[in-house]
Amino acid sequence: MAIEIERKFLVDKRKLRGLEYLSETQIAQGYLSNHPTVRVRLAGERGFLTIKSLTRGISRQEFEYEIPFADAEQLLKLCGRKVLRKYRRKVSCGGHVWEIDFFAGRHAGLILAEVELNAPDEQVDLPDWVAQEVSGDPRYYNSNLVKSDWERRKV
Repeated sequence: MAIEIERKFLVDKRKLRGLEYLSETQIAQGYLSNHPTVRVRLAGERGFLTIKSLTRGISRQEFEYEIPFADAEQLLKLCGRKVLRKYRRKVSCGGHVWEIDFFAGRHAGLILAEVELNAPDEQVDLPDWVAQEVSGDPRYYNSNLVKSDWERRKV
């Protein structure tokens, strides 16, 4: 069984200038179920099916499988409006690789950063572009964001 341990943060976009990214991937992800969360994702030229348990603190079970791209495209169509579009950029900071998601479409303007940890109590040096932790706030779970439009907020 795989365990995902991650913290999530809102990002101050003004402080991202000059940041050197390790990679960028265009992502479209949709949700087939919420309990458990069943997600289909197109990431660049690859397709994935992911199943996640309920979050306990900052941890949850996660099972991810690569699937044929054409299958992922068809499954994504089943999601209807429950699709998020974003650009994921990875950056190395403080000994961790951070994933910064720049949302597009009806969630344009939202920028979230995630860092995966080896243990729930692992210490993380927060970069200056981190604005506010939202790890425990269900409004920022992708599976909940997909259900509504993003209300633009200044961060």
